[in-house]
Amino acid sequence: MIMRDKRRISHEEARVAETLKKGSRVTGAAREKLAADLKKKYDSGASIRALAEETGRSYGFVHRMLSESGVILRGRGGATRGKKAASA
Repeated sequence: MIMRDKRRISHEEARVAETLKKGSRVTGAAREKLAADLKKKYDSGASIRALAEETGRSYGFVHRMLSESGVILRGRGGATRGKKAASA
């Protein structure tokens, strides 16, 4: 296995990432496999930006692949405003 970003990825995942050069068209079985892998990793907590860097693709490409896979995307996080408490 290959070490990357403090986690292990399989040789197959590394091979898929190497064969999917940025700008190359991803179709058919390769696209379905990539979409399934991205979905699994995103559901496990990986960010879209991390997935984009790992695969060598753009943020928009990964976002589109996740959306096409039916993934419910997480919000951006951070502080949010709650309703003000009613004063007595």
